[in-house]
Amino acid sequence: MSSATMQRYHDEEWGRPEHDEQRLFELLCLETYQAGLSWQTVLNKRKAFEQAFHHFDIATVASMTPQDVEQLLTNAAIIRNRRKLEATVNNARVILNWPGPDHFATWLWAFVDNRPIRHQFTSSSEMPGTTDLARHISREMKKRGFKFVGPTIIYSFLQVAGLVNDHLMSCDWAPENRQGD
Repeated sequence: MSSATMQRYHDEEWGRPEHDEQRLFELLCLETYQAGLSWQTVLNKRKAFEQAFHHFDIATVASMTPQDVEQLLTNAAIIRNRRKLEATVNNARVILNWPGPDHFATWLWAFVDNRPIRHQFTSSSEMPGTTDLARHISREMKKRGFKFVGPTIIYSFLQVAGLVNDHLMSCDWAPENRQGD
C-alpha cells in the first residue's frame, strides 16, 4: 500500500459489508469526492469532511442551505467542488426522504440479494472499472434523484460498502483467507 492510511482503509473498511445508513451515506459521499482525484487525497481530507458534514449525519446534511455550501467552498481543508458539495446535500435529502417502507440500505442490499458478490480476481488488472450491476444501480439511483452517481463511482461504492468483495484471492483480507471472522 502507498501509505499507512491506505493500508488501514484496505484492511479495516474496504469490502466489509456495511448496512448502517449513515455509514453508507459517508462512503457514498467519499466516493463522490474521489471522482477525478486519487483515493489518498480523499482519505487525507476525510477528517475535514467529517467536520464539514457533521459526521455525515443525514438529517443535518439534508438541512444545509446554499449559504452553507458557499461557506464550504471557502474551506481549504476539503475538496471544494461546488457540484460535489451540492450533490452531498442533495443525496442526504434523497436518503432522508426515502419513499416507502424500506430504507436506503435495505433497497441497496436488495440488488445483491443481501449477500456480497465475491469476485475471484488474482490480479488487480482483472478488476473492472464498472459492471452491469453498477450501471443498473446508477440508473436507479438517478431515477430516485441522486446526483454524481455514475457507474464508476457506484462500482467503487459497492466495493467499499462490501456489496462487492474484490479483495484479490492472494490478499490476507479475502474471505477465503480469513479464519474466525
